[in-house]
Amino acid sequence: MPELEQFAAPGSEWWRSAVIYQIYPRSFADASGDGIGDLPGITARLDSLSELGVDAIWLSPFMTSPQRDAGYDVADYRDVDPLFGTLADFDDMLAQAHARGIRVIVDLVPNHSSDQHAWFQAALAAGPGSPERARYIFRDGRGENGELPPNNWQSVFGGGMWECVTEADGTPGQWYLHIFDATQPDFDWTNEEVREEFRSILRFWLDRGVDGFRVDVAHGMVKKEGLPDYTPPADADSMGGGEDDVPYWGQDGVHDIYRDWHKVLAAYDGDRALCGEAWMPTLHQTAMWVRPDEMHQTFNFPYLLTPWDAEALRAVIRESLDEFGAVGAPSTWVLSNHDVVRHASRLALTADNPQGEGIGPNSPGKPDPVVGLARGRAATTVMLALPGSAYLYQGEELGLPEAMEIPDEFRQDPTWFRTNGERYGRDGCRVPLPWTAEGPAYGFNDTGASWLPQPAEWAEYARDVEETADDSTLALYKLLLRLRREHGLGTGALVWEDLGADAVAFRRGDLHVAANLGSAPLALPEGAHFVVQSARFEGAALPVNAAAWYTLP
Repeated sequence: MPELEQFAAPGSEWWRSAVIYQIYPRSFADASGDGIGDLPGITARLDSLSELGVDAIWLSPFMTSPQRDAGYDVADYRDVDPLFGTLADFDDMLAQAHARGIRVIVDLVPNHSSDQHAWFQAALAAGPGSPERARYIFRDGRGENGELPPNNWQSVFGGGMWECVTEADGTPGQWYLHIFDATQPDFDWTNEEVREEFRSILRFWLDRGVDGFRVDVAHGMVKKEGLPDYTPPADADSMGGGEDDVPYWGQDGVHDIYRDWHKVLAAYDGDRALCGEAWMPTLHQTAMWVRPDEMHQTFNFPYLLTPWDAEALRAVIRESLDEFGAVGAPSTWVLSNHDVVRHASRLALTADNPQGEGIGPNSPGKPDPVVGLARGRAATTVMLALPGSAYLYQGEELGLPEAMEIPDEFRQDPTWFRTNGERYGRDGCRVPLPWTAEGPAYGFNDTGASWLPQPAEWAEYARDVEETADDSTLALYKLLLRLRREHGLGTGALVWEDLGADAVAFRRGDLHVAANLGSAPLALPEGAHFVVQSARFEGAALPVNAAAWYTLP
């Protein structure tokens, strides 16, 4: 393979090269002791994130919600849920983060609201044909008496995607659409009132000083005209991403929404950013979300979903740089988040595991934890050397695996309940973090309460343990982030190198990066001086499931 030079899209905005740390608030740190993480808990732990070396944090939803889907069912977009604190707590957290040079991105959920939102309650009360119902997707049912749903769509969480309401006179009435849980009715984004409401919501948080928004289900807000029947493949990922022409994913109309939002953010100083959660079949389609007048970032899910295979990984990196560069955007690399099996486990799975299915006690192909951690550390060592922006998910800097043995009675994910336990869902990547090896709830709080049970082995991954170990995953992440900043790796060129079919290898300036995805040690060039090793080794042969940064004389 000849050397091929590829460049990150040029530009000086902070989001082009930033490393952004996702905080799942209910599982990060709990100051109140009620077992659910909160905003004061985040504020109290900001120094740890500053020491880690991240540029920004993204907070999963903390807005007012009945918590039927862990906050992704919003009842009030302009307030903080009491579980997490108050608006004053948010303002304090934001100020404390900014004082440390850490920007703050907040989650926005525009595809749907909670069924407890004032608008939806008004829609139920107002009846068919009303302006209130026009804010959501209500339709008459099929069948002689409207007793059948308007189409055959199946919810991401299992079961049907339509719910029949009881009208004011007590009779069965219209049906409303919910891509997710029945408590999460979808907005109708063809309605100008909905569009204006979200412009106002954006300005509310921008005026408070937030640096941007991560947009939930950014590919789902517009549905195909006529709402035609559609049956996805049996092995489809829950959020799409593998199929073309899905009538509720990736419709062209979403792009008009983001062009509108781009203008809203452009009116504020500080390079405010939009990052989209758009699960699309190809990188070419994914890049359409980040054309110059739309979003600034979108998660590179094709990269996240790439298996532990050298040829596949080289291909997705090359294509990512080409496709995102073609529209003037950075690739936004990501390996883990709150919706997928943690990559320290996922990369060692030995059976198919579609996104959203999760892993539990009876899952086939469960990973070897040693292999999984080695691959996870190596994958991150590669990712943080790539030009563009990168997202980290809380706990991955500790090497946390997926929590697979959660007892059934403690599970919380709607997927578990809507599939009658056939799919475990996402609880395993959402278990509260271990801060200390000893003490209540591993330092998550002072009371020992935890909304999901923490595994006994969490002690060995605790932050206080890893802070004292030179070879810990935390030490590796700190080193990678420091060197990434010192060498300016978020921007500039990548030059591919050929170390064999089982290697992913490239050069960033004078730094060489190599990962061994094969089954035998990989010979590296003579005289290699190692700057980073994902796993400690002697000599010049890179072990299996390891990666390194090195210089040459």
